[in-house]
Amino acid sequence: MKLSQICKEIELTCLQGSMEAEVADIIYDSRKIEEGTMFVCMVGAVTDGHKYIPDAVAKKASVIVVEREEEAAQVPDGITVLKADSTRYALALMSAAFFGYPDRELVTIGLTGTKGKTTTTYMVKSVLEEAGKKVGLIGTIGALVGDVPLPAKNTTPESYELHKMFRAMVDNGCEYVVMEVSSQGLKMDRVAGIVFDYGIFTNLSPDHIGPTEHETFEEYMECKSLLFRQCKVGIANIDDEHWRDVLHGHTCELKTFSGGQDADLIAGAIGFLDDEGRLGMHFTTTGCMDVYARVYIPGRFSVYNSLVTMLTCHLAGISDEDILRGLAKVQVKGRVEMVPVSKDFTVIIDYAHNEVSTRSVLTTLLEYKPKRLICVYGGGGNRSKLRRYDMGEVTGEMADLCVLTCDNPRDEEIADINNDIKIGLSKSNGSYIEIDDRKEAIKYCIQNAKQGDMIVLLGKGHEDYQEIKGVKYHFDEREAIAEIKEELGL
Repeated sequence: MKLSQICKEIELTCLQGSMEAEVADIIYDSRKIEEGTMFVCMVGAVTDGHKYIPDAVAKKASVIVVEREEEAAQVPDGITVLKADSTRYALALMSAAFFGYPDRELVTIGLTGTKGKTTTTYMVKSVLEEAGKKVGLIGTIGALVGDVPLPAKNTTPESYELHKMFRAMVDNGCEYVVMEVSSQGLKMDRVAGIVFDYGIFTNLSPDHIGPTEHETFEEYMECKSLLFRQCKVGIANIDDEHWRDVLHGHTCELKTFSGGQDADLIAGAIGFLDDEGRLGMHFTTTGCMDVYARVYIPGRFSVYNSLVTMLTCHLAGISDEDILRGLAKVQVKGRVEMVPVSKDFTVIIDYAHNEVSTRSVLTTLLEYKPKRLICVYGGGGNRSKLRRYDMGEVTGEMADLCVLTCDNPRDEEIADINNDIKIGLSKSNGSYIEIDDRKEAIKYCIQNAKQGDMIVLLGKGHEDYQEIKGVKYHFDEREAIAEIKEELGL
């Protein structure tokens, strides 16, 4: 593609060479530079892409994009050099052009917030698919074109990868994409230039505050707010205390949802569901939808995630019937995921692997008043001992029994990790047993479950491996449960 086409929606200064140069690909990782490619010098927290200009010259890049004009002096004639005020911003707009602006061929739905983004993206995807739409998804768990996974490193991928994914989605017949838009993704211009059809705010609490992410909560909040200056319709949870700050300066049409306040969609008559071990929530809505809804994901937060989903899909023209059917079917891998085993007790898989997320999921499950709450978990090797102490303390406080087992021990011994967990358990006088083999630990719990018990497998969630002594072994808890059911004749 000609450089002039790639730059048609961004103004860059041409320091030398020709705008008619041919570009085979856009590269920002110097290790991937090949002859005829454009190298974009990204300035990051760890390294400065300008250091790799000699590599780009040696590998015969056709174009180099810089932020500092003086860097052009080291580039010989024959290589075009462009200057951008921000190479990150330039990468986003040039990548969009390079892949033919695929975002404009999709209905784009972006979610930002602290909690619930992953679950909500899957809920929206489920409802849209119930309505017969083909949907792409991008987020923490990964990226999907329909049900086919794509490689993804970040919650919000770098702009080049993002537009490459969008192109793959369009080429595979997707009509919609629903994605998590992280505060880092907004801060680092990974979604620059995209005008989302729908931008969604779920909730906000202090998170990602630190020297490598956001210096202050105010900066974190400001980064979240950027989404509502690049979307057509903003959808906001007005029950969150920070919603006005996040929507400050918005340029979009605004729609709202609430668990009781006056809004475009309001939930009422909220209650807990327990249909023979299938846990969830039920509620009614008024406003733009007047319906009775069920969702089989436990916890009050599921009502808010459902409201987001319902309002977004309603605005997108999806029928009430498809919305309600999609909600009732949705299941998010590794996020309070119920696995059918018996009508007498419940088995749940959840990714919680620290004190905050564990307390949250156990608090949710205790609202269903189980006969016993049994936790199966371990701890990650080569990680903070404090996390292990905290996990032990919170599970000892809230669960009736803890079964300590293997997670990803990495280079540590399982026994050493579990000894750290036991320090936390001793603080809360928690009851525990130890079974190192994770499948055997799960089998023990299922064999000894009583009517009304709730067994929650913590820490692995969507993961399908165990990392032991430098080797990743395949291990999927869903597969393990299926094998256990067969072995026990359930």
